[in-house]
Amino acid sequence: MTTYIGIDPGLQGAVAIIQSVGVVIIDTPTMQVKKGKGKKTEYLPIEMAEVLIAYPGCQVFIEKLHSMPGQGVSSSFRLGEGYGLWVGIVSALKLPLTKVTPQAWKKVMMAGLADKDSARGRAQELFPGVAHLLKRKKDCDRADALLLAEYGRRSCGDIAVRF
Repeated sequence: MTTYIGIDPGLQGAVAIIQSVGVVIIDTPTMQVKKGKGKKTEYLPIEMAEVLIAYPGCQVFIEKLHSMPGQGVSSSFRLGEGYGLWVGIVSALKLPLTKVTPQAWKKVMMAGLADKDSARGRAQELFPGVAHLLKRKKDCDRADALLLAEYGRRSCGDIAVRF
């Protein structure tokens, strides 16, 4: 079985890896840095690359992003930064990359489920072995990454596995 990786590229995003031996979920490597009187979350590109280096020969599926109406310029820029970093890292590592719109993967993986939190329930249903990593409401980005990896596995015609 090939290794399938799903990436939710946001600052609170995650990387989900599906292999024949199990599932791994890794939060997007970031850190808080002091910015004036406050703090700002920054991506850690070297650590992001290290996540993917550990899985040579994998198939990568990333959520294809676009700006949303009403979304601030700063948040759109930050999201685009993460997306660009992940695409650049995948490309530099010469890994096969498929960009998938949220509508495409959700149509297959979440048929009939509308709200964002539904992804957690669906991911827990499909992967009960990692359900403990998807308990909190803020774990919806982990669930998105996992469902995107599963979408990729299914779109490549790989046989079903259950973890």
